[in-house]
Amino acid sequence: MGKRVAVVLAGCGVFDGSEIHEASAALVHLSRGGAEVKIFAPNIEQRDVVNHLKGSPTDEKRNVLVESARLARGNIQDLAELKVSEFDAVIFPGGFGVAKNLCSWAVDGKNCTVNEHVNSTLQAFHKAKKPIGLCCISPVLAAKVFPGCEVTVGQDKNVDGRFPDAETASAIAELGCKHICKDVSESHVDEANKIVTTCAFMCKAPLHQIFDGIGTMVEEVLKLA
Repeated sequence: MGKRVAVVLAGCGVFDGSEIHEASAALVHLSRGGAEVKIFAPNIEQRDVVNHLKGSPTDEKRNVLVESARLARGNIQDLAELKVSEFDAVIFPGGFGVAKNLCSWAVDGKNCTVNEHVNSTLQAFHKAKKPIGLCCISPVLAAKVFPGCEVTVGQDKNVDGRFPDAETASAIAELGCKHICKDVSESHVDEANKIVTTCAFMCKAPLHQIFDGIGTMVEEVLKLA
């Protein structure tokens, strides 16, 4: 029987929700790994709604669960209903929605607060010693909730202009966590905490390299599960 994995989304679209390519990549790799997947999202209002053509906010109001249902093809549940006993692992794809809707990192940086259901989900999997996979900006969730953990968001310097958000690594370190420098095709495994991270779109890289990097994260999560 395949591993049972929960995937937690943050909306639909890179600028105000889950990064679609990252969510899809995680689901493809989970499928290839034989995992049984259920998708969740918090039933809350988005922090903002961004016109993805113009890159600017609009006056619309949208719901994170309703928007995430687009990616889940309608087969999704409220994160409040997730029971850790029913799963072997959890994965959080990235996207600005993580930093806006799952926590307030986009506004408050290292002083952010984490959504109560996101926090309780992370704590429950960690307490049960079940693996947690995070990519792109999502590792900041682990950095905030689990002081002292090890994560990667890529590099801590903007190497060759490929890591424009390298300062995130410094903020993670300021939270008392250890940032591990990795390239886009790699992931880092924090064995002690069973946290697996990869940088994904935190690196300016071809889509296939981001896809492959997420594949290494999923593979390591399934190994630990």
